[in-house]
Amino acid sequence: MKLLKSPTSGHAFDAFDHLATMVAVLRPDGRCVYVNAAFETTLGLPRRALQRGRVFDWFVDPATLKVTFDAVVANEFATARLEALLRRPPSATTADPLPVHAIVTQIDHGEQVLLELVEIEQQTRQDREARTLDQARVTKELIRNLAHEIKNPLGGIRGAAQLLEMDLESKALREYTQVIIHEADRLQALVDRLLAPHRRPHMVADVNIHEVLERVRALILAEFPKGLVVQRDYDISLPEFRGDREQLIQVVLNITHNAAQALTARRLDDGDARIVMRTRAARQVTIGRQRYRLALELHIEDNGPGVPPEIRDRIFFPLVSGREGGSGLGLTLAQDFIQQHHGLIECESEAGRTLFKIQIPLP
Repeated sequence: MKLLKSPTSGHAFDAFDHLATMVAVLRPDGRCVYVNAAFETTLGLPRRALQRGRVFDWFVDPATLKVTFDAVVANEFATARLEALLRRPPSATTADPLPVHAIVTQIDHGEQVLLELVEIEQQTRQDREARTLDQARVTKELIRNLAHEIKNPLGGIRGAAQLLEMDLESKALREYTQVIIHEADRLQALVDRLLAPHRRPHMVADVNIHEVLERVRALILAEFPKGLVVQRDYDISLPEFRGDREQLIQVVLNITHNAAQALTARRLDDGDARIVMRTRAARQVTIGRQRYRLALELHIEDNGPGVPPEIRDRIFFPLVSGREGGSGLGLTLAQDFIQQHHGLIECESEAGRTLFKIQIPLP
Protein backbone atom coordinates (compact mmCIF):
# COMPACT_ATOMS: atom_id res chain seq x y z
CA MET A 1 0.00 0.00 0.00
CA LYS A 2 1.32 3.44 -0.93
CA LEU A 3 0.02 6.55 0.86
CA LEU A 4 0.02 9.77 -1.14
CA LYS A 5 0.05 13.25 0.33
CA SER A 6 -3.04 15.30 -0.41
CA PRO A 7 -2.30 18.52 -2.31
CA THR A 8 -4.34 20.44 0.27
CA SER A 9 -2.89 18.69 3.33
CA GLY A 10 0.25 19.35 5.31
CA HIS A 11 0.73 15.69 6.20
CA ALA A 12 0.44 12.45 4.26
CA PHE A 13 -1.72 10.90 6.96
CA ASP A 14 -4.12 13.77 7.74
CA ALA A 15 -7.01 11.93 6.09
CA PHE A 16 -6.88 9.34 8.90
CA ASP A 17 -8.27 11.98 11.28
CA HIS A 18 -11.65 11.56 9.57
CA LEU A 19 -11.86 7.88 10.56
CA ALA A 20 -13.78 6.69 13.62
CA THR A 21 -11.34 3.79 14.09
CA MET A 22 -7.91 4.17 15.72
CA VAL A 23 -5.02 4.30 13.25
CA ALA A 24 -1.27 4.47 13.88
CA VAL A 25 1.63 4.52 11.41
CA LEU A 26 4.72 2.74 12.75
CA ARG A 27 8.36 2.15 11.89
CA PRO A 28 9.61 -1.44 11.52
CA ASP A 29 10.96 -1.29 15.10
CA GLY A 30 7.46 -0.48 16.42
CA ARG A 31 8.08 3.19 17.11
CA CYS A 32 5.23 5.51 16.29
CA VAL A 33 5.32 7.96 13.38
CA TYR A 34 1.70 9.11 13.53
CA VAL A 35 -1.58 8.52 15.39
CA ASN A 36 -4.98 9.81 14.34
CA ALA A 37 -7.55 11.80 16.30
CA ALA A 38 -9.56 8.70 17.24
CA PHE A 39 -6.46 7.32 19.00
CA GLU A 40 -6.12 10.53 21.02
CA THR A 41 -9.78 10.51 21.98
CA THR A 42 -9.94 6.85 22.97
CA LEU A 43 -6.82 6.88 25.13
CA GLY A 44 -7.27 10.45 26.32
CA LEU A 45 -3.62 11.28 25.59
CA PRO A 46 -2.11 13.87 23.22
CA ARG A 47 -0.35 12.73 20.05
CA ARG A 48 3.05 13.79 21.30
CA ALA A 49 2.77 11.46 24.29
CA LEU A 50 1.62 8.57 22.09
CA GLN A 51 4.32 9.15 19.48
CA ARG A 52 7.14 9.02 22.02
CA GLY A 53 6.84 5.30 22.70
CA ARG A 54 6.61 1.97 20.94
CA VAL A 55 3.31 0.41 19.97
CA PHE A 56 3.95 -2.67 22.10
CA ASP A 57 3.84 -0.54 25.26
CA TRP A 58 0.13 0.15 24.66
CA PHE A 59 -1.01 -3.47 24.99
CA VAL A 60 -1.63 -5.83 27.90
CA ASP A 61 0.05 -8.74 26.07
CA PRO A 62 2.70 -7.12 23.87
CA ALA A 63 4.42 -10.42 22.96
CA THR A 64 1.51 -11.69 20.86
CA LEU A 65 1.25 -8.45 18.93
CA LYS A 66 5.03 -8.33 18.39
CA VAL A 67 5.05 -11.80 16.80
CA THR A 68 2.34 -10.72 14.35
CA PHE A 69 3.96 -7.32 13.75
CA ASP A 70 7.39 -8.86 13.04
CA ALA A 71 5.83 -11.34 10.62
CA VAL A 72 4.27 -8.47 8.64
CA VAL A 73 7.55 -6.52 8.67
CA ALA A 74 9.36 -9.63 7.43
CA ASN A 75 6.86 -9.86 4.58
CA GLU A 76 5.52 -13.21 5.75
CA PHE A 77 2.06 -11.61 5.53
CA ALA A 78 0.92 -8.46 3.80
CA THR A 79 -1.86 -8.10 6.39
CA ALA A 80 -2.51 -9.87 9.70
CA ARG A 81 -5.32 -9.66 12.24
CA LEU A 82 -5.61 -10.51 15.92
CA GLU A 83 -7.66 -9.74 19.01
CA ALA A 84 -5.87 -7.71 21.70
CA LEU A 85 -6.36 -5.67 24.88
CA LEU A 86 -5.36 -2.01 24.75
CA ARG A 87 -4.08 -0.46 27.97
CA ARG A 88 -5.79 2.64 29.29
CA PRO A 89 -3.75 5.53 30.75
CA PRO A 90 -3.77 6.12 34.54
CA SER A 91 -5.91 9.24 34.01
CA ALA A 92 -8.73 7.26 32.31
CA THR A 93 -12.12 7.06 34.00
CA THR A 94 -11.84 3.25 34.02
CA ALA A 95 -8.76 1.06 34.40
CA ASP A 96 -10.25 -1.86 32.46
CA PRO A 97 -8.34 -2.62 29.23
CA LEU A 98 -10.16 -1.99 25.95
CA PRO A 99 -10.80 -5.08 23.76
CA VAL A 100 -9.86 -4.32 20.14
CA HIS A 101 -9.55 -6.07 16.80
CA ALA A 102 -6.06 -5.20 15.48
CA ILE A 103 -5.23 -5.11 11.75
CA VAL A 104 -1.51 -4.88 10.85
CA THR A 105 -0.68 -3.94 7.24
CA GLN A 106 2.50 -3.10 5.29
CA ILE A 107 2.65 0.33 3.64
CA ASP A 108 5.30 2.15 1.59
CA HIS A 109 6.79 -1.16 0.37
CA GLY A 110 7.47 -2.39 3.90
CA GLU A 111 9.15 0.80 5.11
CA GLN A 112 6.25 1.48 7.45
CA VAL A 113 3.40 -0.47 9.06
CA LEU A 114 -0.21 0.61 9.43
CA LEU A 115 -1.94 -0.47 12.64
CA GLU A 116 -5.73 -0.16 12.73
CA LEU A 117 -7.63 -0.85 15.95
CA VAL A 118 -11.39 -1.40 15.90
CA GLU A 119 -13.16 -1.37 19.26
CA ILE A 120 -14.98 -4.65 19.65
CA GLU A 121 -17.53 -2.84 21.80
CA GLN A 122 -17.97 -0.04 19.25
CA GLN A 123 -20.74 -1.70 17.26
CA THR A 124 -22.43 -2.85 20.45
CA ARG A 125 -22.32 0.70 21.79
CA GLN A 126 -23.72 2.16 18.59
CA ASP A 127 -26.56 -0.36 18.64
CA ARG A 128 -27.24 0.51 22.28
CA GLU A 129 -27.29 4.24 21.48
CA ALA A 130 -29.70 3.65 18.60
CA ARG A 131 -32.01 1.64 20.87
CA THR A 132 -31.85 4.36 23.53
CA LEU A 133 -32.80 7.05 21.03
CA ASP A 134 -35.64 4.95 19.60
CA GLN A 135 -36.95 4.16 23.09
CA ALA A 136 -36.77 7.83 24.06
CA ARG A 137 -38.77 8.87 21.00
CA VAL A 138 -41.45 6.24 21.67
CA THR A 139 -41.54 7.13 25.38
CA LYS A 140 -41.86 10.85 24.63
CA GLU A 141 -44.79 10.27 22.29
CA LEU A 142 -46.43 7.90 24.78
CA ILE A 143 -46.05 10.42 27.62
CA ARG A 144 -47.52 13.23 25.58
CA ASN A 145 -50.52 11.20 24.46
CA LEU A 146 -51.11 9.73 27.92
CA ALA A 147 -50.84 13.11 29.62
CA HIS A 148 -53.42 14.61 27.25
CA GLU A 149 -55.76 11.66 27.84
CA ILE A 150 -55.47 12.11 31.63
CA LYS A 151 -55.76 15.89 31.62
CA ASN A 152 -59.36 16.24 30.40
CA PRO A 153 -61.10 13.73 32.72
CA LEU A 154 -58.96 14.99 35.61
CA GLY A 155 -60.46 18.46 35.22
CA GLY A 156 -63.94 16.91 35.20
CA ILE A 157 -63.25 14.94 38.40
CA ARG A 158 -62.02 18.05 40.20
CA GLY A 159 -64.96 20.14 39.02
CA ALA A 160 -67.47 17.47 40.08
CA ALA A 161 -65.85 17.25 43.53
CA GLN A 162 -66.14 21.03 43.95
CA LEU A 163 -69.81 21.01 42.96
CA LEU A 164 -70.50 18.10 45.30
CA GLU A 165 -68.77 19.91 48.16
CA MET A 166 -71.05 22.91 47.74
CA ASP A 167 -74.11 20.69 48.33
CA LEU A 168 -72.71 18.86 51.35
CA GLU A 169 -73.61 20.04 54.84
CA SER A 170 -71.52 17.45 56.69
CA LYS A 171 -67.99 18.60 57.49
CA ALA A 172 -66.80 14.98 57.56
CA LEU A 173 -68.07 14.40 54.00
CA ARG A 174 -66.47 17.64 52.81
CA GLU A 175 -63.15 16.28 54.00
CA TYR A 176 -63.56 13.46 51.45
CA THR A 177 -64.19 15.91 48.63
CA GLN A 178 -61.10 17.84 49.72
CA VAL A 179 -59.05 14.64 49.36
CA ILE A 180 -60.39 14.24 45.80
CA ILE A 181 -59.58 17.87 44.94
CA HIS A 182 -56.10 17.65 46.51
CA GLU A 183 -55.21 14.43 44.68
CA ALA A 184 -56.60 15.79 41.40
CA ASP A 185 -54.36 18.86 41.81
CA ARG A 186 -51.37 16.64 42.53
CA LEU A 187 -52.01 14.60 39.38
CA GLN A 188 -52.53 17.80 37.40
CA ALA A 189 -49.10 19.05 38.53
CA LEU A 190 -47.56 15.74 37.46
CA VAL A 191 -49.23 15.94 34.04
CA ASP A 192 -48.00 19.53 33.63
CA ARG A 193 -44.44 18.38 34.36
CA LEU A 194 -44.77 15.59 31.80
CA LEU A 195 -45.96 18.05 29.16
CA ALA A 196 -43.53 20.84 30.09
CA PRO A 197 -40.76 19.92 27.58
CA HIS A 198 -43.25 19.91 24.70
CA ARG A 199 -44.79 23.26 25.62
CA ARG A 200 -41.68 25.32 26.23
CA PRO A 201 -40.00 26.71 23.09
CA HIS A 202 -36.36 25.82 22.43
CA MET A 203 -34.48 29.08 23.21
CA VAL A 204 -31.25 28.90 21.20
CA ALA A 205 -28.27 31.17 21.90
CA ASP A 206 -24.49 30.91 22.34
CA VAL A 207 -23.72 28.74 25.37
CA ASN A 208 -20.52 28.44 27.40
CA ILE A 209 -20.75 25.02 29.05
CA HIS A 210 -18.49 26.08 31.93
CA GLU A 211 -20.82 28.95 32.85
CA VAL A 212 -23.61 26.35 33.00
CA LEU A 213 -21.52 24.09 35.24
CA GLU A 214 -20.51 26.92 37.56
CA ARG A 215 -24.15 27.94 37.98
CA VAL A 216 -25.15 24.38 38.92
CA ARG A 217 -22.11 23.97 41.18
CA ALA A 218 -23.11 27.08 43.15
CA LEU A 219 -26.69 25.82 43.54
CA ILE A 220 -25.60 22.36 44.72
CA LEU A 221 -23.06 23.69 47.24
CA ALA A 222 -25.67 26.11 48.59
CA GLU A 223 -28.05 23.19 49.23
CA PHE A 224 -25.34 20.82 50.54
CA PRO A 225 -22.89 23.18 52.28
CA LYS A 226 -21.23 20.59 54.54
CA GLY A 227 -19.27 17.47 53.63
CA LEU A 228 -19.69 17.67 49.84
CA VAL A 229 -16.85 18.52 47.45
CA VAL A 230 -17.70 19.40 43.83
CA GLN A 231 -14.47 19.17 41.85
CA ARG A 232 -13.82 20.93 38.54
CA ASP A 233 -11.86 19.27 35.75
CA TYR A 234 -12.48 21.57 32.79
CA ASP A 235 -11.01 21.80 29.30
CA ILE A 236 -11.19 25.58 28.98
CA SER A 237 -10.33 25.44 25.28
CA LEU A 238 -13.80 24.14 24.41
CA PRO A 239 -15.71 26.51 22.11
CA GLU A 240 -19.14 27.97 22.72
CA PHE A 241 -22.01 26.32 20.86
CA ARG A 242 -25.63 27.07 19.99
CA GLY A 243 -28.01 25.70 22.58
CA ASP A 244 -30.69 26.36 25.18
CA ARG A 245 -28.84 27.54 28.29
CA GLU A 246 -31.78 27.05 30.67
CA GLN A 247 -32.38 23.51 29.42
CA LEU A 248 -28.71 22.63 29.87
CA ILE A 249 -28.69 24.07 33.39
CA GLN A 250 -31.73 21.90 34.18
CA VAL A 251 -30.04 18.80 32.73
CA VAL A 252 -26.85 19.22 34.76
CA LEU A 253 -28.81 20.22 37.87
CA ASN A 254 -31.08 17.14 37.66
CA ILE A 255 -28.11 14.76 37.37
CA THR A 256 -25.94 16.52 39.95
CA HIS A 257 -28.79 16.87 42.43
CA ASN A 258 -29.55 13.14 42.11
CA ALA A 259 -25.86 12.43 42.75
CA ALA A 260 -25.78 14.65 45.84
CA GLN A 261 -28.93 13.03 47.24
CA ALA A 262 -27.51 9.55 46.59
CA LEU A 263 -24.36 10.23 48.62
CA THR A 264 -24.82 8.63 52.01
CA ALA A 265 -25.08 10.63 55.21
CA ARG A 266 -21.92 8.90 56.44
CA ARG A 267 -19.91 10.16 53.47
CA LEU A 268 -21.26 13.67 53.98
CA ASP A 269 -20.49 13.53 57.71
CA ASP A 270 -16.97 12.25 57.02
CA GLY A 271 -16.40 14.95 54.41
CA ASP A 272 -15.40 12.52 51.62
CA ALA A 273 -18.54 12.87 49.49
CA ARG A 274 -17.37 13.91 46.03
CA ILE A 275 -18.88 14.93 42.69
CA VAL A 276 -16.60 15.60 39.71
CA MET A 277 -17.61 17.79 36.76
CA ARG A 278 -15.32 17.02 33.79
CA THR A 279 -15.33 18.46 30.27
CA ARG A 280 -13.41 17.19 27.26
CA ALA A 281 -13.48 17.49 23.47
CA ALA A 282 -14.17 14.24 21.60
CA ARG A 283 -13.33 13.87 17.92
CA GLN A 284 -15.09 11.86 15.22
CA VAL A 285 -18.06 10.94 17.43
CA THR A 286 -21.06 8.94 16.26
CA ILE A 287 -24.38 9.84 17.93
CA GLY A 288 -27.58 8.27 16.72
CA ARG A 289 -25.98 6.92 13.51
CA GLN A 290 -24.65 10.38 12.60
CA ARG A 291 -20.96 11.28 12.61
CA TYR A 292 -19.74 14.57 14.09
CA ARG A 293 -16.23 15.97 13.69
CA LEU A 294 -16.17 17.37 17.22
CA ALA A 295 -18.34 16.93 20.31
CA LEU A 296 -18.49 18.10 23.89
CA GLU A 297 -18.07 15.26 26.36
CA LEU A 298 -19.33 16.18 29.82
CA HIS A 299 -18.86 13.76 32.72
CA ILE A 300 -20.68 14.03 36.04
CA GLU A 301 -19.19 11.45 38.40
CA ASP A 302 -19.89 10.71 42.07
CA ASN A 303 -18.60 8.26 44.66
CA GLY A 304 -22.03 7.30 45.97
CA PRO A 305 -23.54 3.82 46.34
CA GLY A 306 -24.43 3.49 42.66
CA VAL A 307 -27.71 3.02 40.80
CA PRO A 308 -29.63 -0.06 42.02
CA PRO A 309 -28.95 -2.93 39.58
CA GLU A 310 -32.65 -3.63 39.03
CA ILE A 311 -33.26 -0.19 37.46
CA ARG A 312 -29.93 0.56 35.73
CA ASP A 313 -31.33 -0.25 32.29
CA ARG A 314 -34.46 1.84 32.91
CA ILE A 315 -33.26 4.97 34.69
CA PHE A 316 -34.16 7.23 31.75
CA PHE A 317 -37.71 5.87 31.60
CA PRO A 318 -40.42 8.10 33.13
CA LEU A 319 -41.56 7.41 36.70
CA VAL A 320 -38.55 5.14 37.40
CA SER A 321 -36.68 6.31 40.49
CA GLY A 322 -34.10 4.73 42.79
CA ARG A 323 -34.98 7.11 45.63
CA GLU A 324 -38.01 6.92 47.85
CA GLY A 325 -40.27 9.87 47.10
CA GLY A 326 -38.58 10.62 43.77
CA SER A 327 -40.81 11.54 40.83
CA GLY A 328 -38.76 9.59 38.28
CA LEU A 329 -38.95 12.48 35.79
CA GLY A 330 -35.60 14.24 36.25
CA LEU A 331 -33.52 11.93 34.06
CA THR A 332 -36.31 11.53 31.50
CA LEU A 333 -36.44 15.31 31.02
CA ALA A 334 -32.63 15.49 30.97
CA GLN A 335 -32.43 12.93 28.16
CA ASP A 336 -35.17 14.75 26.24
CA PHE A 337 -33.41 18.12 26.55
CA ILE A 338 -30.05 16.68 25.44
CA GLN A 339 -31.67 14.98 22.44
CA GLN A 340 -33.04 18.39 21.44
CA HIS A 341 -29.34 19.36 21.23
CA HIS A 342 -28.73 16.28 19.00
CA GLY A 343 -26.83 14.64 21.86
CA LEU A 344 -27.12 11.67 24.17
CA ILE A 345 -26.74 10.79 27.87
CA GLU A 346 -25.30 7.46 29.00
CA CYS A 347 -24.77 6.06 32.49
CA GLU A 348 -22.21 3.68 33.98
CA SER A 349 -22.69 2.70 37.61
CA GLU A 350 -21.25 0.40 40.22
CA ALA A 351 -20.91 0.55 43.99
CA GLY A 352 -18.74 3.57 44.82
CA ARG A 353 -18.84 5.13 41.35
CA THR A 354 -21.57 6.45 39.07
CA LEU A 355 -20.73 8.26 35.84
CA PHE A 356 -23.17 10.14 33.62
CA LYS A 357 -21.65 10.95 30.22
CA ILE A 358 -23.27 13.67 28.10
CA GLN A 359 -22.24 14.14 24.46
CA ILE A 360 -23.31 17.18 22.42
CA PRO A 361 -22.03 18.00 18.91
CA LEU A 362 -19.84 21.11 18.67
CA PRO A 363 -19.43 23.46 15.68
